[in-house]
Formats: sequence, structure tokens, C-alpha cells
Amino acid sequence: MSRRQPSSRFTYGLGRVEDLAGLIIVVAILGTGIAAAYVSIGRLFDPPEVNFIWAVVLASIVGFIGNEAVALFRIKIGKEIGSAALVADGYHARVDGLTSLAMLAGAVGVWLGAPLADPIAGVLISVAIFKIVVESGKSVISRLLDGVEPEFIDEVRAVAVATGGVEEVTEIRVRWLGHTLLTEVNISVNPDLSVEQGHGIDQETHQRL
Repeated sequence: MSRRQPSSRFTYGLGRVEDLAGLIIVVAILGTGIAAAYVSIGRLFDPPEVNFIWAVVLASIVGFIGNEAVALFRIKIGKEIGSAALVADGYHARVDGLTSLAMLAGAVGVWLGAPLADPIAGVLISVAIFKIVVESGKSVISRLLDGVEPEFIDEVRAVAVATGGVEEVTEIRVRWLGHTLLTEVNISVNPDLSVEQGHGIDQETHQRL
């Protein structure tokens, strides 16, 4: 959807759809955390019998390694291309990995004769999931509200001020549109210059940015 061309209704295109997808992913992570907490708290009062502990241990190790590898890859690429949705999806994979880790801790605890280890591990992992929800939620909601990292504004100002002929930078606005940063910069030039000369400075500033 974000690749669609701008239209008379959506004049900027649909690049913000990716931020909406990120929000949906954060809600999915929150749902996972709530479900895990609900089940784990219930099992504190009625610990279940765990059979085939060796299979649980093997599955949890494979699940954690696989999901964490996917999480690292998605988060890395998401940050490189400026995709909040892909970063959130990486955290979603990390949640799955943490769930597998809880299975491992619970299985080991049960094997050592502590049946409550499984639900306790689940509660602790639920807390970790809620922390991920807060962190990823801040990033996605910031994008939806046109928030950007302050260093982008500082860099835009530094580049514009350093352009020959620019006397002052009066206003800077920056926001994300999908993987692209849209920037509006108001610059002041010598009023004695011709329109053509002023336009030339404007174009040079644009190219440098």
C-alpha cells in the first residue's frame, strides 16, 4: 500500500500505513503478554503436570535461538531503512523467543522438583513482554504523531546554515513518511539578491540536504 502513488485524496501517498501496521503489531504483543500473564497466574494456584520434559527443553531451546536470530535481523534492518513496523515486528519475534525461554526455565524447574517454577517463569516473562510493549509502543506512536529523533533536526540545521548565502534558518519541520524523511526548511538570504540568486541558494541548500 505504501508504494501506491499519491492521489487527490491521499496527496502524500500511503507511506503512513507502515506506522499503522507497527501499531497493530504492538497491540498483538500486548495481547500476548496479557494472555501469558493470565495463564501463568492461574497456574500458580493449580500447577499442571509437565510430561516429556526433554522434548519441552529441546523445543524451547530451538524456539529461543530461532526467534532471537529473526528478531536481531528484523530490528537491525528496520533501523537501517527507518521502518518502525519492521522494528516492532522484530520485537514481536523477541517476545516469542522469551516465551520459549520461559518454557525452558519452567521445564528445568519442574525437573528439579519445583512445579511452581513453570508459572513463575511465565509471570516474569509477562513482565518482560509488557516492557517491550512500552518501548516499541513509544517508537510507533511517536511516528504516528510525526515525532522524529532530535539529531535529525540538528543535522538539517547544521547543513542549511553551512550553505553559502544562507544567513539564517528560521524554521525546520521534519517527519517520517514510511522510510522517507520529509523536511521543510525556511531560510533567509540577503534581501539585495535577485530572485534568481536567491533561488540558486535555495536549490543548493536542497541538494546539500
